[in-house]
Amino acid sequence: MIYLIALIVSYLLGSLPMGLIFTKLMGKGDLRKVGSGNIGATNVMRVGGLRMAGAVWLLDMAKAIAAVFIGKYVAGDAFGAWCGFVAIVGHCYPVWLKFKGGKGISSLFGVMLAVSPMSFVVCGVEWLLVALTSGISSLGATVVFCLIPVLGFAISVNVGWAFLAIGVLCMWRHRENIGRLIQGSESKIEWKWKK
Repeated sequence: MIYLIALIVSYLLGSLPMGLIFTKLMGKGDLRKVGSGNIGATNVMRVGGLRMAGAVWLLDMAKAIAAVFIGKYVAGDAFGAWCGFVAIVGHCYPVWLKFKGGKGISSLFGVMLAVSPMSFVVCGVEWLLVALTSGISSLGATVVFCLIPVLGFAISVNVGWAFLAIGVLCMWRHRENIGRLIQGSESKIEWKWKK
């Protein structure tokens, strides 16, 4: 029963639409009606600049970190990783927004930080290098999705399966971006400190 409660709480934590809440509180309107319509940090940057996007990124990471720590408290690292996966499911498919949420990349980084800080550093450096040199955020993210299962299995088999599930979910959520990458039509990041 305690495992089920931990998973439900993890989902509910993950499903909190931080981008939507934060931009409304900051007077930027309904995030779903601008840019890509996504509630994640990338779309937040379009309406509020880099600082606001950074704040939302940290909030989305924090809810995933909380879910991982709940799981760790209940049953150790592997269950913590699975609670993190469930939090990402909540972020991508929030019950409050008719299951239309973000793409999971910021919450993914929160899970990695809580489960394996080294994996967080490796993927963070990779994402920054690829995103800054190519100007395409989703390209760096796609490499992360392929890298995270390898890093997970290096920790343990059980963490590896959870990280594989996270990578597959996030890859699925980015399927349109990946399609545009293949076609060469993916948009580049507009780095705007303030709007």
